Amino acid sequence: MSPRETLSGQNIALIAVFAAFIAASTLVPEVTLAFGVPFSLQTLAVVVAGLCLGPWRGMASVTLYILVGFAGAPIFANMSAGIAVLAGPTGGFLVSFIPAAGITGAIAVAFRRRGRLTYATLAIAGLASIPVVYAIGLPWLSVRTGLSLADATVAMAPFMVGDVLKVAIAAGIAAVVHRAYPRLLGAARPVASAASEGKAPATA
Repeated sequence: MSPRETLSGQNIALIAVFAAFIAASTLVPEVTLAFGVPFSLQTLAVVVAGLCLGPWRGMASVTLYILVGFAGAPIFANMSAGIAVLAGPTGGFLVSFIPAAGITGAIAVAFRRRGRLTYATLAIAGLASIPVVYAIGLPWLSVRTGLSLADATVAMAPFMVGDVLKVAIAAGIAAVVHRAYPRLLGAARPVASAASEGKAPATA
């Protein structure tokens, strides 16, 4: 993709729209569980962004969301804002959203190129976000709370169950979006013919 295509008005608009969608997900009332960590719909919105936009646009939308929050807009969990959020127990989870959207989007694009962008493949792509989020978020939580990594993992177990459910919902939302806009992640890669691969056609 050329720089001109990358910075097209459509791509910029999509990134902005999904950044706003992630911000809007924090408006839903949250439940605070262990150690002040809120159970919110941010993860769901991040996964939807990756599934719908692919890797770089998904990461860009999450990055834009985070930068706007750092600038002072109260769009993080529990209506918090500012770069000081990084010093809290949720800082690692917030940072993890960027690579989580990227990996989710990359897997979705890979399935799209094979022409297999179904609810099941979208769910598989979305599930890949969970280990990424916890690989970054749990050590951060452990450091900020003084818990051992094992204890932090146990404390976050209820969130992991909820994240699987959120991925299931996100895959359903993304499936609807892709049905409406089937070329959002590009076209499926055509199957190479025998001639294009330099192979002789099979004979009876």
